[in-house]
Amino acid sequence: MAWLRRTDARDAQPGPVDPKPATDPGDSPEALRRTLSQAVTFINRSSGQLPVKAVVDARRLTDTLAEIIDTSEVRPLDIYAVISVRATLRDYLPTTLRGFVAVAPELRDTARASGRTPVQSLLEQIEALQNSASQVLVAARNQDVDALMTQGSFLKTKFSGSDLDL
Repeated sequence: MAWLRRTDARDAQPGPVDPKPATDPGDSPEALRRTLSQAVTFINRSSGQLPVKAVVDARRLTDTLAEIIDTSEVRPLDIYAVISVRATLRDYLPTTLRGFVAVAPELRDTARASGRTPVQSLLEQIEALQNSASQVLVAARNQDVDALMTQGSFLKTKFSGSDLDL
């Protein structure tokens, strides 16, 4: 019944602590930019099989994602921004585009049981991705504004007379 026995805290040997936790190198802004470039190349390569509006909307989406990545020049990307950008570039957008390209061209304008055509569905999906990316960009920019306001308050407190000065 050794597993019921109390161990003395002095007997416990702490393991080595890694001062820098391992991060996914695919989460760095440089890696996200490479993935973004691959997504743009995929969109351009697929443009002959996609409706023109879908190509324009998909490129607008990649431009928004680039703006999110560019906020890393001011401060590190928030983990939620990284997850959103990475998932959109590696999964959501390519899956959406590949799914549409896989549909036979003669069926792309045929309404399905939902009442929507594959073209309409494609455009709705890209719009949903754009809305999500826009929200992430606004949040990243708001974080920058909040940081600026906090810095301003700090400087005001630091360099103005103290409230305790008489």
